[in-house]
Amino acid sequence: MTIPRRSWRGAGTFVAAAVVGLTGGVISAGPAAAHTPTWAVTCSEVTVDLTNYTAGVPNTVTVTVDGKDLLPTETFGREFHKKLRLPEHDEPVTVRLVVKDAEGDGKYSIDKTETAEVCEKPSPTPPTPTQPAPSETTGTPEPSATPSEKPSESAPAVPAPSPSSPNLAETGSSSSTPVIGGAAVAVLLAGGGIMWSVRKRRTAQN
Repeated sequence: MTIPRRSWRGAGTFVAAAVVGLTGGVISAGPAAAHTPTWAVTCSEVTVDLTNYTAGVPNTVTVTVDGKDLLPTETFGREFHKKLRLPEHDEPVTVRLVVKDAEGDGKYSIDKTETAEVCEKPSPTPPTPTQPAPSETTGTPEPSATPSEKPSESAPAVPAPSPSSPNLAETGSSSSTPVIGGAAVAVLLAGGGIMWSVRKRRTAQN
């Protein structure tokens, strides 16, 4: 079976159109995917993502906060990704991103600013009042034992007077009283005997 020449021409035209369509689609998709800078600013950090830049050229990126360097100028190639911590601040601050595209006339360079608000501090949670645990000894205390009338056995004994201690105060008697009394009786007896002897002699002389 032979295909007519006109059919070959129509098929060739169709194939050529399809190739041109695909080529155009690829070409148009190229610029859309190139030079994609994205960044995000919160109250505490800055995120920078730069993709599809031209490699081999000195592209640069800089981030400042209220005019002070947060990220000093840094050179990158095809991609750049970094997350930066913002300094603590008690009022809103201005964050600036500067990207310089080193390819051609630098038409993909950007210079943008965002405001970083103050982070809200969580309110302190009030402490939960704690109730004291009931004591196990809250009952009526038992009365203390009645004090004993007997002296304590541990009371120190009264020391006996030492033999060498001075005599107690005189109370009308003395240890020498019996001796004196005995001597007086002996004197009386001796005197009575003498008188009896004298009388007997006198009687005998008469």
